[in-house]
Amino acid sequence: MTRTHPNLKDYSIEGLRGRIARDGLAPYRAEQIAGWLYQRGVEEPERMTDLPVELRSQLRERWETRSLDVSAVDRSADGTVKATLIARDGARIESVLIPEENRTTLCVSTQVGCSLACSFCATGAFGFQRNLATAEIIDQVCRMRELLEAERQITNVVFMGMGEPLLNLDAVIEAVRILLHPKAFGLAPRRVTVSTAGVLPKIRPLLESVPVNLAVSLHATTDDVRDRLVPLNRRFPLRELLATLRALDGITARRPVFFEYTLIDGVNDGPEDARRLARLARSLPSKVNLIPMNTHGDSTLRPPPEATVDRFLRDLASRGTTVTLRRSRGSDIDAACGQLALRSSRRVVDPAVSRAGPAAAASG
Repeated sequence: MTRTHPNLKDYSIEGLRGRIARDGLAPYRAEQIAGWLYQRGVEEPERMTDLPVELRSQLRERWETRSLDVSAVDRSADGTVKATLIARDGARIESVLIPEENRTTLCVSTQVGCSLACSFCATGAFGFQRNLATAEIIDQVCRMRELLEAERQITNVVFMGMGEPLLNLDAVIEAVRILLHPKAFGLAPRRVTVSTAGVLPKIRPLLESVPVNLAVSLHATTDDVRDRLVPLNRRFPLRELLATLRALDGITARRPVFFEYTLIDGVNDGPEDARRLARLARSLPSKVNLIPMNTHGDSTLRPPPEATVDRFLRDLASRGTTVTLRRSRGSDIDAACGQLALRSSRRVVDPAVSRAGPAAAASG
């Protein structure tokens, strides 16, 4: 089934104010509608009880409020939850919840598949189908919230799922505005991170539009290696990438760029790689996230031995690099970094359950 009406979740609060004003409605109704959709998790207009009956009827007849349904859920032994979500046109994407002691991070997708074909990433092997609408990005937050235990809430959102976010920039910006707005999800800017493989013309427009953390999928310290791992580097090589980042006013000590560096056995894990990475990281306000590669069936590449990972980490730290080792989460359900490719899921969800809303989902 394809969309027949516009979706309320395609608009930031400011955008929705203007849109409903053109329909002759009071702009302040946008905040009321957002409160129901995002704070209460109510998507049925007839349940939005502080709206006039006539307005509720108009919303039901002229607008859509939902764009995704949960079709399958996988739960990892480490607590990670991956859901396969289906759109109105049958397109499928994946989102991942990563619960930790003091926070719960949601990894959202921005495209159906990905066109960048990074050699270590299963999503690239899956190929590209289309961009997601803003409503489809935001509905990942709504649907995944329904899968959380009652006492938990989503505290962080990272745009690191399927797709390259900056190749769907307009939808991503609108989605971020909804995430940050106090009448919607009300997340602090430091809790929202947008990742890119290095689509240079889109980085400044992103940071000038929304105050988010920027993560750059680096993965190599020379053009020769990065050309093979991240083919986009042939268009935007390292020298240009670094020059672009250094010229950004939004990259500061208080808001550094996060370099994502996937460690691959025999490819980018040597002592010289560590020295070059430390020198690169010192050239601008930055932090490095090391990620031992997560294996999958579409690549012959493998992670380094644990001793090599530890040595690489120590080499960076000894050179003054702020570095974190990101241990694999959800690899047993193909939910870890680089593994999202719509592989078979273990539990099919009853559509009636997926539509039950946060309270029903929590009690079930």
